[in-house]
Formats: sequence, C-alpha cells, structure tokens
Amino acid sequence: MRWRRSSYSNTQGGECVEVADGLLDVVPVRDSKNPGGPILLLGVSAWEAFIDDVRRRP
Repeated sequence: MRWRRSSYSNTQGGECVEVADGLLDVVPVRDSKNPGGPILLLGVSAWEAFIDDVRRRP
C-alpha cells in the first residue's frame, strides 16, 4: 500500500493520520507516529462521512 498524509499536516509529525488509496471497498487508516502499529479499515461510506464532518468543523 502507498500511504499518504494530509496536506494540512506539519513537518513536526503532530497528530496526523495516514490513509492508503486504491482499495475498492475500504480505506485503511493508521497513526503516522506509529506506522508499524494497527491499521483501521473504514468502509468507503464511513470514510466519506468522516471527511464531510471534518470539513464542516470551524
């Protein structure tokens, strides 16, 4: 998998998540500070709902 970090993340490695693209039915998510740790698999609709919610926040 090829992981990517949000363009809003800073270079100090703060509280960031990484996601992997290209899978059909799921979006893998992991903690950027612990790349060898657990991976959360979200359904596409759950991921889209999460992103929509984050975008609506001030």
